[in-house]
Amino acid sequence: MSKQVRKPLPQVLAALVLAGLTTAAWAGWLGWDQQRDVHADGSTTGPYEAWQVIGLGVTLLALVYWAASRSYVPAAVLGTTTGLAVAAYVDWSDDSSGLFAVGVGLVVIGSLVVTGLLSLLIAAWRPNTGHGQPG
Repeated sequence: MSKQVRKPLPQVLAALVLAGLTTAAWAGWLGWDQQRDVHADGSTTGPYEAWQVIGLGVTLLALVYWAASRSYVPAAVLGTTTGLAVAAYVDWSDDSSGLFAVGVGLVVIGSLVVTGLLSLLIAAWRPNTGHGQPG
């Protein structure tokens, strides 16, 4: 086999750490801004600004890169997705319409797809680290 598969315990630990860091990143970037902006014409935007969402995305990209480049692809996908799902649920669950569940579901689906593709690309692209693998 050309790629070493990590044992289950390190994968689980990495996934738990990534879930915690992802939830913390959501809280740091998005958790403090809970008010919608009301404009003069009566329209509303928010509660998040584009720079906050971009900041979260860049932070998550760094976390996914760290994990996937070390052959923790399942941990990168599951940990990030779990962290985003928990954070979105906690942040949005006070919505009385119940539509927050749809939003959380979309976050889960989007996160699985994006982190899955990114993790596979990063793991395939990373240079040979010389750990006894053929060059």
